[in-house]
Amino acid sequence: MIIAIDGPAGAGKSTVAKIVAKKLSFLYIDTGAMYRALTLRILRQSIDIKDEARIIQVARRTKIGLINDPDGSLKVLLDGEDVSSLIRQPAIPIPVSDIAKIRGVRLIMLKLQRDFAERDDCVLDGRDIGTVVFPDADKKFYLDASSGKRVRRRYEELKALGQDVTLNEIESDLRNRDTIDSTRQVAPLKRADDAVFLDTTNMSIEEVVGKVWKHIQSAKCKNKTKN
Repeated sequence: MIIAIDGPAGAGKSTVAKIVAKKLSFLYIDTGAMYRALTLRILRQSIDIKDEARIIQVARRTKIGLINDPDGSLKVLLDGEDVSSLIRQPAIPIPVSDIAKIRGVRLIMLKLQRDFAERDDCVLDGRDIGTVVFPDADKKFYLDASSGKRVRRRYEELKALGQDVTLNEIESDLRNRDTIDSTRQVAPLKRADDAVFLDTTNMSIEEVVGKVWKHIQSAKCKNKTKN
């Protein structure tokens, strides 16, 4: 079973996807973390983000692994190195959207994401899971929230990680990422026609998880009836 959860940054999709995956004992695939890991590799090699050909070459040679720990957390491996904390540093969000919009990079990541999903039932979150990566996913969700709420959530998330950030910096970053993600030519951020839409602005994580869970259980019941 494949569950796709899409939406912009700060809508709550990663937190919800992680909780739902743990409840179902499914593999959790954070596609954004995969792009962040690649971005870290690009930054380490001081590659110009405008050099698409070289970035694609690096993407082909880079090995990205995802491991779900028993506590529900996700371990991200970059060529065998645990970079779970490093990819959440302030420097990463700046170029990640620019790298993620490169067609060759997305094709490489798409194959990797599908390879992960072939191994087990999974919950994936991202921006094009229900529209491009898995258009035939068993259940699709699109989470969104007001810009102010998304900024506040991301700010609190980063502060909890010990990062020195301001609300203005977060607001600027999210605005830039929203523009790039929604206007890029390859796999832009958008809601799949058959996705369940949830406005999480005034909802707690528990409430969002509850609604997602209800829809998933309904889908599982329908599949059992068909079989």
